[in-house]
Amino acid sequence: MASTLAAAAQTAHSIATSILGRAQIQPGAAIPASADLKENAADATIQLDLTGKNIIIGVPGAFTGTCSRQIPPYIKAYDEFKAKGVNNIYVIAVNDVFVTQAWKENLAPQGTKVQFIADDKAAFTGSIGLLFDASARLGGPRSKRYAIVVDDGKVGSIAVEEVPSDLKVTDATTILALL
Repeated sequence: MASTLAAAAQTAHSIATSILGRAQIQPGAAIPASADLKENAADATIQLDLTGKNIIIGVPGAFTGTCSRQIPPYIKAYDEFKAKGVNNIYVIAVNDVFVTQAWKENLAPQGTKVQFIADDKAAFTGSIGLLFDASARLGGPRSKRYAIVVDDGKVGSIAVEEVPSDLKVTDATTILALL
């Protein structure tokens, strides 16, 4: 049994690392379908509603220091984003749904309309070319830190931190100013 689990883990890691080299999505490109994303249950996938203007924020890992500093300003400024025409704000992490739910409850114990999404297989993040090898610190491939402004399903603008622990171009204030 242990060898079967080890083989399965190796296969999953190989698949994830094989998509590490995909080209990063660019402005004007369509956001791919998000068949493997989860929000509320491990056995139920969701589709992102990208009608109109939306924000997709990618983070390396729930509960990590920089990620836990990056997201609260988005939660606090939710109404300001809505006033600028944003329909949805999605926070996507390469974590399982139980972790993303717990992180949401930790960051917004009173609730929030910001949606926390699990990309547990890294399929969505890989499809947009924003995976990086975080094995040394987070155990495997993870999402780069990014913010995408989406207009009717297409990338309007994209900001990606050069260093995953930085918050120079993906913070809420900077993205709000772009709208």
